[in-house]
Amino acid sequence: MPGIFPLEQLDVARFDTPSILKKLASASRALAELKGIAASIPNQGILINTLGLQEAKDSSEIENIVTTHDELFKDDVLPEAFASPAAKEVLRYRQALRLGFDLVRENGLITANHIIQVQGELERNNAGFRKLPGTALKDGKGSMVYMPPQDPAEIVALMSGLERFINDAGLLDVDPLIKMALIHHQFESIHPFYDGNGRTGRILNVLYLVKEGLLDVPVLYLSSHIVRTKGDYYCLLQTVRDQDAWEAWVLYMLEAVEQTAGQTIKTIHAIKWALFDYKHRIREGYRFYSQDLINNLFTHPYTKIEFVQRDLEVSRLTATRYLDALAEGGFVEKQKIGRSNYYINIALNQILLGNAE
Repeated sequence: MPGIFPLEQLDVARFDTPSILKKLASASRALAELKGIAASIPNQGILINTLGLQEAKDSSEIENIVTTHDELFKDDVLPEAFASPAAKEVLRYRQALRLGFDLVRENGLITANHIIQVQGELERNNAGFRKLPGTALKDGKGSMVYMPPQDPAEIVALMSGLERFINDAGLLDVDPLIKMALIHHQFESIHPFYDGNGRTGRILNVLYLVKEGLLDVPVLYLSSHIVRTKGDYYCLLQTVRDQDAWEAWVLYMLEAVEQTAGQTIKTIHAIKWALFDYKHRIREGYRFYSQDLINNLFTHPYTKIEFVQRDLEVSRLTATRYLDALAEGGFVEKQKIGRSNYYINIALNQILLGNAE
């Protein structure tokens, strides 16, 4: 089985085909439109939180960590009362994504050490890169389809090379979207960790787009497309290894960018409309209206009294009165687990559930 070679040795002319250039143009337009519509939401934390949860769910589903929106949002709002191991694992993905985003903003780079930190947050361990041989990738029948590098020194060397490729634009003169596709394949082929390689690699995709300035916030998540085309994804990963078929892989990833950007644009438009609808109607009908209240309702698909207390700096009694009034007004739906209440943003929840169908 051929080894992993440096990406900068690829012939850039391979990616100048009419089909790749056409798909690159449409994917780039969709991504630029997404960047613009995302910037039109006043509070970027709303998108990072709500869409980050969506991505965490989809990315984890690829690894057969399956949960529902309801379980995920319940665990987010009442972790002490809800014990879903899958939901808790998915929420760690969102934490890892946030950590990676903060590191990119602070440093303007994506280093091997940053990737280790993201994976460590995801898996809640400090194992770092693999040091023991034995990791192999198998198909659904249990047959080995690919043996990633086994020598610890080789893994470190390959990740150092990938770090240079990520951060040095001069190593290969291709568009950043093509480069993202190459980086993702290389990372998954190195398979540097014992666990969490797939999810870490998908976080790396959006972090690279932020690093390159193609997005201001991490809101393009390819996992929903990969879930729908899981067979193609794994087949194309392997076809590059077996047949050097980089062109087909790049086309797949560009299509994923275009399709996902288009869907995310629709979702953000819907969130924006719902946000301004709630803002207008609550401001007209309730004396306690504030922008902090709107931000709370749209940052948390399910919110609770303690969140409103914290975000609005009000007493528990006041926070309860606000949420109960909004429940009576049809803005939120009041639910109970044990002795604890939580409140579902009806409009936002419908948008997120509709996006998952």
